[in-house]
Amino acid sequence: MNLRALVSVTGKPGLFKLIGQNKGGFILESLDSAKIKSVVNLNTTKMATLEDITIYGEEEEIRLLDVLEKIKAEEINVPDTKSNGDTLREFFRSVAPGHDESRVYTSDIKKIISWYNIIKEFPLFEEEAPAPIQ
Repeated sequence: MNLRALVSVTGKPGLFKLIGQNKGGFILESLDSAKIKSVVNLNTTKMATLEDITIYGEEEEIRLLDVLEKIKAEEINVPDTKSNGDTLREFFRSVAPGHDESRVYTSDIKKIISWYNIIKEFPLFEEEAPAPIQ
């Protein structure tokens, strides 16, 4: 899974593809149907690549990429983000066993499901991640 160029921006819904950089910040393109391009100034906005995001675990943190791969590999019936909290939590227990249920909120689960629904059709989801530079 090669999701290196995909980022989440604090305060903005959805996911974005990092397409460039200028002196004002990073140039992002939304992954929704609108394909809106915007510039994000890192001095005032936080953003994180999907590869860097982790989920609170009871013993150790769980990589978001591992959760997304498990959803994809098992072809699990992904619940709708409007499902009740119990349904969402039960689903998340199956794809992220050992997550810290007191610190991973229903809103976090909804966000992860919505991200999965956005990226599941993209070719990046099928590509292998490049090997780390040593």
